[in-house]
Amino acid sequence: MNQALIKLLVSGVGLRQSSRILGLSRRCLAIKARKICVHLAHMNQNLRGQLKGNVCLQLDEIETYETKRRERPVTFPILIEKNSRFILWGESGTLSPRGKMNERRKMAIEAEIREFGVRRDESKETVRRTLRHAIPLVKHLPYLRVQTDEKSTYPGLLKAAFGAERLLHQTTSSKIERNIQNPLFPINQTEAIARDLMGRLRRESWLVSKRRRFLDQAFQMFMAWKNYVRPRFNRDQETPAMLAGLVGRRLKPGELVGWRQDFGQRKLPIVPLVA
Repeated sequence: MNQALIKLLVSGVGLRQSSRILGLSRRCLAIKARKICVHLAHMNQNLRGQLKGNVCLQLDEIETYETKRRERPVTFPILIEKNSRFILWGESGTLSPRGKMNERRKMAIEAEIREFGVRRDESKETVRRTLRHAIPLVKHLPYLRVQTDEKSTYPGLLKAAFGAERLLHQTTSSKIERNIQNPLFPINQTEAIARDLMGRLRRESWLVSKRRRFLDQAFQMFMAWKNYVRPRFNRDQETPAMLAGLVGRRLKPGELVGWRQDFGQRKLPIVPLVA
């Protein structure tokens, strides 16, 4: 049941349709899904290690929302290793409403402020937390190449996270066509795959998360599947984690939930790779 649920949720199927297919109530299935996501978050931490090979990181932010698209926008930075397509981290943060304001939208935003307070722009803090997760994976490298768009906050955040003396920061305009010739094509493609396989990230969908923390949990499941089970490309046999030098073989779907993972990396007595 757990294995079947994971396959559905990483294939773009929502909780309601998954509950119909598996014959469970939506409430029970949601509880089971959240439990699996928490388990996989531990696994993602336990199997991490220092990246090997020619390491180049790419960072970008995508935008989604929680409950209300126009009043509660959300930023979601994603950090990957360019060549292996290994996803290092991704998490959500709030954004303040922006864009064209008509009277109806202004009234809706004012109602949100009265109920929940002013919505903060957490983009900078969220990117900082995302970069912090990458520090142990790249601290052994004498220099580090990072590619982003030209957002003004990135240079300072990257220097603070990785050190200015070893950082090579390359930028690409976000106005350039997003085709295969674009230097940021790997991160753009990863974001497109995430939107396709995670209904919670789609721009207009009933599957959107009502609360951000459930989006963060669901991304842990997607990250585990993308890094350890799914090959980098359809023509490949290796997963991103294998190409990044973190694991020696591809995990089977059932192995994602086959061993308890909440002991921590140091005390973990067994992981799927040594079974």
